[in-house]
Amino acid sequence: MWEWAAAPEYWGARFVVAHLLALTYLIAFVCALRQFRGLLGERGLTPIPRYLARVGFRDSPSLFHLHYSDRFFAGVCWAGIVGSVLALVADLAPLWAWLVLWTVLWLLYLSIVNVGQVWYSFGWESLLLEAGFLAIFLGPAHVAPPTLVLWLLTWLLFRVEFGAGLIKMRGDSCWRDLTALYYHHETQPMPGPLSRWFHWLPRPLHEVEVLANHVTQLVVPFLLFAPQPVATAAAVVVVVTQGWLVLSGNFAWLNLLTITLAFSAMVIPVPTPPVSGLPPWFAVLVLLVTVVFVVLSYWPVRNMLGKRQVMNRSFNKLHLGNTYGAFGSITRTRYEVVLSGADDVGGEWREYGFRGKPGDPYRRPPQVAPYHLRLDWLMWFLALSPSYGRSWLPGLVRALLRNDEQVLRLLRHNPFPDRPPKLVRADFYRYRFTTRAEREETGAFWVRTRVGDFVPPVSLDDLE
Repeated sequence: MWEWAAAPEYWGARFVVAHLLALTYLIAFVCALRQFRGLLGERGLTPIPRYLARVGFRDSPSLFHLHYSDRFFAGVCWAGIVGSVLALVADLAPLWAWLVLWTVLWLLYLSIVNVGQVWYSFGWESLLLEAGFLAIFLGPAHVAPPTLVLWLLTWLLFRVEFGAGLIKMRGDSCWRDLTALYYHHETQPMPGPLSRWFHWLPRPLHEVEVLANHVTQLVVPFLLFAPQPVATAAAVVVVVTQGWLVLSGNFAWLNLLTITLAFSAMVIPVPTPPVSGLPPWFAVLVLLVTVVFVVLSYWPVRNMLGKRQVMNRSFNKLHLGNTYGAFGSITRTRYEVVLSGADDVGGEWREYGFRGKPGDPYRRPPQVAPYHLRLDWLMWFLALSPSYGRSWLPGLVRALLRNDEQVLRLLRHNPFPDRPPKLVRADFYRYRFTTRAEREETGAFWVRTRVGDFVPPVSLDDLE
């Protein structure tokens, strides 16, 4: 009766999707563990206890409404790390254990995202939660992959790609006249080691890149639902495109997740071990989940078809049935906020170094992704508008003036290791990549020009 609900030919696809998702969960929980104290902890820049005091469970479902302490948050992260490692070998587990394990992972990460505030406002957080929820119903290796879950994963990939393609065409004119990549590699949030090389490619090649992007995001997604082998070929195009993005910049685990979803549409020619059909109760459960997602799809479809499309929005607090998109507008000029401190008025100003964002012009942009440096990303948004730092920038300046250990761990370099500075300021700079001649002459990767004050020199007394 339920033979139609199983797709044993997609066994290899299910294997890859499940393992890459487990790996992404592992990265996400490690990121949370390493960064939460400075960002969200009891003495962080935007403390979770303060957030919980004004936001109820209905508006932000999370385990932390039951109890919060930094130790408990760390325990949730460690539970997620252990669970992610177990998920990598969960193919050996019975079906019920698979369901429990992946449900726990989703609940733990949902609890973190829903109290993460501005630090967890990125589209790939919701994407991980939506993909992770669907993974609950993929089942272990000895059960045939559920056809409907594979379709839901493919539908998720469609929304990611087609939504991003639409927002580009509707947003910035540089996507329509094919000039977007004249600027993007230089002005993207977190350039990587090869971003400068990509930036200086010939402009006609940049135009070809943009045109190829439009084809990949506006045409190829429809082919994901075509019969095989067309769907597999379309998925391979998505993987290749995402690989290009991995080389040209740092986008946390967005590219890894998109590649993961692409495998859900592939028939991978690998030997398939004996698998059982779907137990009737499990098939019914999958069918119910599919009905729920069909209903939830109304909101992202309406958004994509509407004239006022938004990107990266969750329409519910469970982060299921979201809308996605990226770079609806492209920044033409790169600006950076550079923090520095001094021992006294008239003293030498020494810069703080960030782990990923541009600062020292002589430092090559590092490879960061799929790790996510949350403070560095917010510093990019801060350079776009001071309003992005309203909730946390004063706390960051105060933490530097106090040499706060947890906040300083988020940075690469503290120029005041022995005692805190008396003054801290934020300067506003314009950055651009050096030309080949400038690079050979100076050894620098960036040329920067000071524009003015972003935050004038302040002392701890000024902030009290």
